Amino acid sequence: MKAVLLAATMLVGAFPLNAQPPLSPPGELNQQSSAPATAAAPLPAFTPSSTPAINRSSTLSRRSSPKRARAPSPTMRRVRAANHHATQEPKAAGFVNAAQIYPYSEGALYRLYAAPERVTDIVLQPGETIISVAAGDTARWTVGDTTSGSGDARRVHILVKPFSAGLTSNMVITTDRRAYHVQLESTSTTAMASISWTYPQDELLAIRRAAEEERAAVPIAAGIALEQIRFGYAITGDAPPWRPLRAFDDGRQTYIEFPANISVGEAPPLFLLGADGKAQLVNYRMSGRFYIVDRLFDTAELRLGEKKQAIVRITRGGKLRRQDRRRAS
Repeated sequence: MKAVLLAATMLVGAFPLNAQPPLSPPGELNQQSSAPATAAAPLPAFTPSSTPAINRSSTLSRRSSPKRARAPSPTMRRVRAANHHATQEPKAAGFVNAAQIYPYSEGALYRLYAAPERVTDIVLQPGETIISVAAGDTARWTVGDTTSGSGDARRVHILVKPFSAGLTSNMVITTDRRAYHVQLESTSTTAMASISWTYPQDELLAIRRAAEEERAAVPIAAGIALEQIRFGYAITGDAPPWRPLRAFDDGRQTYIEFPANISVGEAPPLFLLGADGKAQLVNYRMSGRFYIVDRLFDTAELRLGEKKQAIVRITRGGKLRRQDRRRAS
């Protein structure tokens, strides 16, 4: 047993752990080297110019940065700002039941909200006659018109309905009195039942007209006896629209009556002509369509205009002069 262990120990010592395996005999080595060897294919030579250059940074920047929208010009910004400020939105105080009543103003834009399967009624002023209706989108908005009432109470109704929600357009309505600019917008369920207008300018004109009629109905003077009125005045000269209808006096004051349209245009000043033919201004006041002069005169002229002056002469008749001379004596 000891002999066996000693032999094993000698065998391990003859071949250390890091020793290389024994070489093949010379005959075998010659046989391996004489075998034909397969040559490896050579790699193609790398030439920098043979591969196109790729600018990855520019490609990535083009992909990653979206195209920016052009900023609106100053003119476009002014137009948008003007439209925004001119748009009249529905107000709680403007509703009468379900009808929104806008105060009319020339050039304003009026908002109208509509919805599919709902009809919104645009009501015009009584007696107003429609001339034309133009809508920006006639393919997706239905527009029609009808009337109600008769005579002076007859009113035109323009009916509007969108085909779907999310639509915006505009409408221009022209009549024999004015033009309306309506901004249309459709929602899914919310629709205005009706819109109409008040007309402050018309109401102001009606108030002024009523005041003028009231002043015209007031007597031009109180305490005048009919038997004292004398109409012996002649009116000659040009024929402008303001040419007086007549002139008369009551022995103390002179009255000049004009057409009713004297309050519309410019009123002519009154000049008295002296014995030498020279004109001089005289104090007078206007009451309705009458000039009242606090004296009697023989000849006076109404003059108006600069380059081509209109002149109307008022002359007291000779019979009245003789009567006044007899009174003075």
